[in-house]
Amino acid sequence: MAGMNMGEKQAMLRHMTSVLGYARSCFRGGRYRPEPLPTFGEEIQRFHSVLGDLSIHLEADDPLADVTPEQLLQGPFADAMTHAGQLALLRRLYGSPIPPENFALADVDPSNVGADQPMPRRPKATWPEKL
Repeated sequence: MAGMNMGEKQAMLRHMTSVLGYARSCFRGGRYRPEPLPTFGEEIQRFHSVLGDLSIHLEADDPLADVTPEQLLQGPFADAMTHAGQLALLRRLYGSPIPPENFALADVDPSNVGADQPMPRRPKATWPEKL
């Protein structure tokens, strides 16, 4: 995300938090509209907090409020996955690409929704965008 100013980064992260907050509201009801926070670090903490709370609802198999599981998948979850792909593309365009990895072998742990994630498993040794 080099080349983006801090305000743009914070706005992008706040939007991702909003998408996940909307998904969380599918369990709790109500609405979620996050107000801007003063720092990027605080935005990161809020993102992981909302993600963690959403994870708890999913793990507990809590009932959905006014949406079907299919709508949850095709709505906020598909939106979040689309944005993750867009961020990967933007990082490549800005010269800070994410290394490709075999996601089928990735060390995915549903209880780890924080910023401290494991290193990629079997990342490709060479790739066109590698600096």
